[in-house]
Amino acid sequence: MQRTFAIVKPDAYAAGHTGAIIARIQESGLRLVACKTLHLTQRQAQGFYHVHRERPFFSSLVTFMSEGPIVALVLEGEDAIKRWRDLMGPTDATKAPKETLRGTFGASIERNATHGSDAPDTAAYEIGYFFSGLELADL
Repeated sequence: MQRTFAIVKPDAYAAGHTGAIIARIQESGLRLVACKTLHLTQRQAQGFYHVHRERPFFSSLVTFMSEGPIVALVLEGEDAIKRWRDLMGPTDATKAPKETLRGTFGASIERNATHGSDAPDTAAYEIGYFFSGLELADL
């Protein structure tokens, strides 16, 4: 079993798509291990996206991710990282197939409804950024 990290971003949360996104996750066979709603401060968003700090989109990404609530999730399943990324679709929602989450709920490369870890080490870091060990205990 593999775990990965996911976010329902502020655009999808504000539009009321959280339930539909979680339903699609569960329908895909991925197990929801942990889930919480929170509103990131600018500083928290900067910390989470620190790997992008030198990129030209960093400032707008931090502003977007701190503009409203998000839902942070830990997902589990065989090959969970790849399965979640396939379910999300490409980063640019305008190029994502309609059957993917980003194709269904996203609007642009930034306002693309969801985030997902891209590798096991990234997943471990991102899960640890949002969840404590107690929150991840096997149910």
